[in-house]
Amino acid sequence: MDIFQSDISQHPACPLCGRPIPPDVPQSLHHLVPKLRGGKGGPVVLLHHICHKEIHASLKESELARNYNTIEALRGHPRLARFIDWVARRPPDFASKTPGARRKRRR
Repeated sequence: MDIFQSDISQHPACPLCGRPIPPDVPQSLHHLVPKLRGGKGGPVVLLHHICHKEIHASLKESELARNYNTIEALRGHPRLARFIDWVARRPPDFASKTPGARRKRRR
């Protein structure tokens, strides 16, 4: 095992994409149930910032609270599954604008 590999294995893994999250890469906490939908003080998970942005670009707060309040459910969403497949092939420090169009907001 080389030095790079052993160093990477010491970092927590993003539960969405499975890549390690070194301390120097953009990261954020995701509330599994959005705070505005009753999730204040509820469970949170540490994600790459790009993964977190894609979740919120893909789903409304109400959808997150009702149907996508677990990592397994998020991984099963069609758009997120395509994103995960794409981003999992990138290095842990990869950062980009959220790919694809943002979800359409109702007025």
